[in-house]
Amino acid sequence: MPSREFEPGIETDFSNKLDYSKYLRLDKILTAQVPLSDPEHHDETLFIIQHQTSELWMLLAIHELRAAIGWINKGQLEPCFKILSRVKQIQRMLFEQWSVLETLTPSEYIQFRHVLGNASGFQSFQYRTIEFLFGNKDRDSVQVFKHDPEVHAQLINDLEAPSLYDEFLIHLDRKGFAVPKDAIARDWSKPYEPHPELVQVYKAIYERPHDNWDIYEMCEKLIDVDEGMALWRFRHVKTVERIIGFKKGTGGSSGVSFLKRIVDMRMFPELWDVRTEIER
Repeated sequence: MPSREFEPGIETDFSNKLDYSKYLRLDKILTAQVPLSDPEHHDETLFIIQHQTSELWMLLAIHELRAAIGWINKGQLEPCFKILSRVKQIQRMLFEQWSVLETLTPSEYIQFRHVLGNASGFQSFQYRTIEFLFGNKDRDSVQVFKHDPEVHAQLINDLEAPSLYDEFLIHLDRKGFAVPKDAIARDWSKPYEPHPELVQVYKAIYERPHDNWDIYEMCEKLIDVDEGMALWRFRHVKTVERIIGFKKGTGGSSGVSFLKRIVDMRMFPELWDVRTEIER
């Protein structure tokens, strides 16, 4: 069997140096899995790691989305292209990892589901943050986080601030495009309502992309992440349905029926509608 020699230059003494484990804080990450089933059910570790890794990916998505919003606010779209491409890949990772959880059968999950109590993914403040940053605002949903003042305050701040799409529309207005005034002079905490006249603005951009290439490219990056969000939601619904059917959710929701209501949601509606209108 081929072997690889241990090179003499490789560091081996880390008694007074930063090593890989310390840099990544693996002492915290790898000991954060604490199953509550008694006796411990083998598959509860899978369930915990699945959701912990999702939260780590969401942490990165939030980091990137805040950066994108900042660049748009400064009038610079180009840095957002790389950022939103990265967000799209994060969404792909979130989508693909549902396949790991799908190896959990209904008969296995039911043996430890009770230890969750009322804990539910609906209580993920990071998921709610992502929804708010994209523009899916819902003040009622913030009630779930009243017990945590710091998180609650952060969510209220994101609820009441312009979203990624809001900032893009403001940018288009600054550039002289005919953005409806009620699309950008509004209560940011309210869900975004489509403006049919904005479709014509996008139609002109799409029919002459080289006149405004950065805006045209940004439109496509927004569609990328909107589609990624829809695919993630759909995979979530099908995974839940596969494992628990139409049982009530642990957090009190109707479960699959509740999740299905948002699957077809379009966060940037006019960017979808314009595709029907493009003629050349």
